[in-house]
Amino acid sequence: MMDAALRVETASGEARENPSADLLFDLLSEMNLRHRFVIVDRMDAEPAGQHYMQVYLNDNMSCQVEFREGGSDRHFAARVAGPFDMSGHEIVAKVLQGWAFGAPGWRESLPWSRVEVQNQP
Repeated sequence: MMDAALRVETASGEARENPSADLLFDLLSEMNLRHRFVIVDRMDAEPAGQHYMQVYLNDNMSCQVEFREGGSDRHFAARVAGPFDMSGHEIVAKVLQGWAFGAPGWRESLPWSRVEVQNQP
């Protein structure tokens, strides 16, 4: 059996290895204010646990999309205006699928900003 390259987890606790593009689309479709996030981890990249993309649904039905490619200096975020279920879902699905499967152009689909790390006292 082949090792998992990707692992997806949802706010409802569902976790699957090597999700298809269709499954990622469906999981994003199921997001709501009770099940607010989908996280996809790249299991074949080092350092472990530092390569992922996550989508979080905000109270106003916009969403925050983040990806990380290693250390904290490679952590980026973008906001997609709501309502997510009407206009944002298609955009986010293309970005998430592009990232997951290495399709060109996903980075240019959203206006990414580097996530600044706040030092803890």
